[in-house]
Amino acid sequence: MGLRREELAELAGLSVDYVVRLEQGRATNPSAQVVASLARALQLEPLERDYAYRLAGLLPPQEGAISTHVPAGVQRMLARLGEFPVGVFSADWTLLSWTPAWAVLMGDPSARKHAERNLVRAVFAAGPRGLVAWPVLPDNDALNPALVADLRTALVNYPRDRGLNDLVAELRSTSAEFARLWDEGAVGPHVSTRKVIMHPQVGEVRCDCDVLTVPGCDIRLVVYTVAAGSADAEKLEFLRVTNGVCADGSSPPEPGLFSTP
Repeated sequence: MGLRREELAELAGLSVDYVVRLEQGRATNPSAQVVASLARALQLEPLERDYAYRLAGLLPPQEGAISTHVPAGVQRMLARLGEFPVGVFSADWTLLSWTPAWAVLMGDPSARKHAERNLVRAVFAAGPRGLVAWPVLPDNDALNPALVADLRTALVNYPRDRGLNDLVAELRSTSAEFARLWDEGAVGPHVSTRKVIMHPQVGEVRCDCDVLTVPGCDIRLVVYTVAAGSADAEKLEFLRVTNGVCADGSSPPEPGLFSTP
């Protein structure tokens, strides 16, 4: 792909120093999460991804387990949608990838651990602020039943996924609301909603939130949009400009950086 080390590190949520140590063979035991992040950043196809796992001395994701692989086509689509805040989630609602505009609107998730990037855990265990840096106020109560319904469907599709089973067991024991919705067999589709992001730089930003699914894989795209020409659009543009996000949604390259081999 011709990515600079700094660009690869940013896309994968890793430090530049760690990427350099991987290249030089000084970091010899990368975790499955690290390999998955690098595979997404490099837009590897499934066979290439599995080879990367084996090079790291790890077993590739097995059938019956939730995939954290973001297809190359979705990665390319994200690049074209860079001006919009878009987050990519796996079947268990773990944040896998995001656009720079998502980071400036919702807070940069790159410093968060893998477990902290799970939306369901954030909503039921840590509150709506668990996954983002500041409050997000929904306009209805449809999200929580829809998330529980999604996890129930995921458990049917991936009954042997240990992480998913552990997540359900954890939330049933720590969240009375989750346990109630789970035991009631809560169902509910994701619907377009209006949300208010309480951003520390610009105050309230009112956005429409849509959840899109990708045919052929259990990937969800959460897209935030604002009405063209509105005060909210001006606020979002201000955030993009002041946080160094280019007009096409990308982060500007630093001068003098060199490409990875």
